[in-house]
Amino acid sequence: MISPVPSPCVNICQMDTPSGWCTGCMRTLDEITAWSRLADDAKRAVWAQLPLRRVAWQRQHPRAAAPAKGDA
Repeated sequence: MISPVPSPCVNICQMDTPSGWCTGCMRTLDEITAWSRLADDAKRAVWAQLPLRRVAWQRQHPRAAAPAKGDA
């Protein structure tokens, strides 16, 4: 049996207005709201989009994506 698809939430819940994505998990408000009702295939489809969204967001916010001075 395949285990349930976990939520991508990382407890950093802050929406980026220009993109419409949460800066923590990269989901839209609609995806976050519907998550518990989505079928596992739909959840996997959302998960598949998240890495590309993260890359796109980091390109638009290079200062937020870069480590702070002193961080290794």
